[in-house]
Amino acid sequence: MNNGSAPAIEQLPTNFLHDPYALYARLREEGPAREVIMPTGVKVWLVTRYDDVRAILADPRISKDGRRINQLFARHSGADEEPSAFDDELSAHMLNSDPPRHERLRRLVGRAFTARRVEQLRPRIEEIVQSLLDAMSGREQADLIGEFALPLPITVITELLGVPPADRETFRGWATTLVGSHHDPEEVARASANVVEYAGTLIDAKRREPGDDMVSALVQVGDETDQLSRGELVAMVFLLVAAGHETTMSTFGNALHSLLRHPDQLDLLRDDPALLPAALDELFRYDGGVSLGTFRFTAADLPVGGVTIPAGEIVVVSMGSAGRDSGRFPDADRLDVTRHVSGSLAFGHGIHYCIGAQLGRLEVELGIRGLLRHYPKVRLAVEADELTWKTSTLMHGLTALPARLNG
Repeated sequence: MNNGSAPAIEQLPTNFLHDPYALYARLREEGPAREVIMPTGVKVWLVTRYDDVRAILADPRISKDGRRINQLFARHSGADEEPSAFDDELSAHMLNSDPPRHERLRRLVGRAFTARRVEQLRPRIEEIVQSLLDAMSGREQADLIGEFALPLPITVITELLGVPPADRETFRGWATTLVGSHHDPEEVARASANVVEYAGTLIDAKRREPGDDMVSALVQVGDETDQLSRGELVAMVFLLVAAGHETTMSTFGNALHSLLRHPDQLDLLRDDPALLPAALDELFRYDGGVSLGTFRFTAADLPVGGVTIPAGEIVVVSMGSAGRDSGRFPDADRLDVTRHVSGSLAFGHGIHYCIGAQLGRLEVELGIRGLLRHYPKVRLAVEADELTWKTSTLMHGLTALPARLNG
């Protein structure tokens, strides 16, 4: 309940994530937490200020139990029953788990997703970047989403997992359907069943003939005592493919878009590539690919500033808004690749901090570095208002990014 008179519950438009920053600024000004209706029709508490977002991401009174979320989703959307198109087997991954189950799953996956394994990927990522840029050679214009920001992470993550090349685009399509929005329920159900069947077949193949890939490593972990079950393996394969390409694609695409919209900042990185590793945090803060966190809920009454969110309510935190909070980042609406950014929430915070953050950073860094080396005069090929954004209630990303390769 709110202290004082409660404001009307605001309905967010379907396309609010196309350019959400004016909305975020208003909500930060109005209060620490606000009840809104998401475009999907579900009522949530939206939290937009940096300090509050960071605190909630680490608060044990906030739960991510996927089974309860489905129940609350039905209750707060006025549905007669829980949503069932999305297979429960795919929901049973570590992102939808609380301790102690979450700790167990993350520990086991962490054995296969080590910093050493990620760093070993550097030469291969550089090869993929080179091949994608070479494919644009001799042309005046290219789509930096469809020809660069999309194929780079999907190639990396499917190679890392051991998905055969012939299956990668099909599997990517299923995963994209399941993490998108406004898809027909029957389409979601088919994609869900296809992912479960395919992941199970892949796991069986890796058990028979292990390779030097992550699914083989996860299977081997799962064959030890008290380790990953078959259902947990299936859910993990889905999570790693979906998170490993969709979030990185949007994050990478937004970084490219930000630099093309600010050619002075692009020129700074082109002229001094040593700035790039630190500049990544500024790019992710300024316009990250994950604008809203996945659903959480209050396991107990939760004070947030001058507002109390009751137990049993769905909570959505906005990392995109937190990154533009001038209370944390002075002059937050200005992109400055020389800014020293600390405490960025672009990859989350707390126990659910993105396990693939290091891989995502490496892909974006090598992608930008390669682009500026091969096409140092690259510029936006259309007016900014001609660009189109994906319709999503989670991801903030472009559908295309036309660029002139030679200025």
